[in-house]
Amino acid sequence: MKKILFVFVILVLVLGSNAGVLWYTQKQAASQVGSLELAISTLQKEISSLRGRVASSATTAAEAEQQTNLSLQELQNRKVIHQKSQDELLTAAVAKVAPAVVSIVISKDVPQLEVVYVNPFGNDPLFKDIGVQVPTYKQKGTVSKKVGAGTGFLITSNGYILTNKHVVQDAEASYTVLLSNGKQLPATVVYKDGTDDVAIVKVSGSGFAKAELGDSGSLQLGQSVLAIGNALGEYSNSVSTGIISGLNRSIEASSSGGASEKLSGVIQTDAAINPGNSGGPLLNLDGKVVGINVATVVGSSNVSFSIPINSVKNIVTTVVGK
Repeated sequence: MKKILFVFVILVLVLGSNAGVLWYTQKQAASQVGSLELAISTLQKEISSLRGRVASSATTAAEAEQQTNLSLQELQNRKVIHQKSQDELLTAAVAKVAPAVVSIVISKDVPQLEVVYVNPFGNDPLFKDIGVQVPTYKQKGTVSKKVGAGTGFLITSNGYILTNKHVVQDAEASYTVLLSNGKQLPATVVYKDGTDDVAIVKVSGSGFAKAELGDSGSLQLGQSVLAIGNALGEYSNSVSTGIISGLNRSIEASSSGGASEKLSGVIQTDAAINPGNSGGPLLNLDGKVVGINVATVVGSSNVSFSIPINSVKNIVTTVVGK
């Protein structure tokens, strides 16, 4: 009987021990499930957050693309506005100064010739009756004829005009000023500088449009400028545009008559300056004269030169009185 009881007790103890193991295993599984659920919840949150960031990134990329397109459009608009503004400045500058720009026509008395037929042997009695005559030219007085042209610009309302000395160099020639309105007036040379290629002529009258003198000392390389002049002596008030290509240049220029002169401190520009433009104004975009166009390099691609207006202001003050 005792043996049976002992076995029973052992069995109970063993059963009791298995129950404890079972309880522990269930608790552990529940804990693992909880941890797994927590991990899944965390993962779901991360996935949700990642989806939000992806959506946000897509929105940001779209906004960036839109912003880029807007920026490009804005730059294009600014370019168009700048070009329009540049054109408006140019046209305003031309409109401001053109009425003060004049053409200077150079005229001179030249022999007037006629054709006559003469015996090539003169009065030689041996050939007196040969009957052969040849044509030859004979002077029949003189006639005033246009021999050249240049440009100038009015600097006072009472008719003082600034130009180049080589335009009015010939003391035997006469000069006529052609105004922008087509009116022609005889002109008198009142000043020719001894060293610089500067001259002043005068026409009678008052109320003339005048050009405003600017500051050539403030010019910068690359700055936009324009020239107005009597291109080729035929096309009055022709306009060309360009930039300041160089400052304080020294050049030696020669005229069609063979005379040459050295000029220093001149402005280089790529604005087209043709024969006939000599004496015309070089302007900034404010419509103020910053130089007097004086020379161009023949055969070059618009390499031209102008006398700085600041070097002329003392002459103007001395001659004109203001």
